Amino acid sequence: MTDYVILFPSDDEARWEAGTEADHQATFDIDAEFGRLLQDRGGAITGGAALTHSRGARTLRRAADAGVMVTEGPFAESAEQISGFFLVRCDDYDALVEAAQVLVRAHPVVEIRPVDED
Repeated sequence: MTDYVILFPSDDEARWEAGTEADHQATFDIDAEFGRLLQDRGGAITGGAALTHSRGARTLRRAADAGVMVTEGPFAESAEQISGFFLVRCDDYDALVEAAQVLVRAHPVVEIRPVDED
């Protein structure tokens, strides 16, 4: 089986924080529906996590003097940050993409990337 990571790079963190418990549950329900659809197609969610707000991130970059620069917050200067991810395993990439289509009801952008096994 092939491993994939599914990223949610455009979720609005401020909207999530302002959301109600019912709003959050609707997202969790869609994520669970994805899990069921994936399982029906022979795949499985093997891991994943919701991430805390990007303001809690620390970004490390190689500095011009070959040192390391540490900055607070995400690297990208954007209101949109990766809010979470799933690790999945599936033999059929097309079936994974088909199952993942349900996720766009809760996440405006869903990025699916194969894990490099080399």
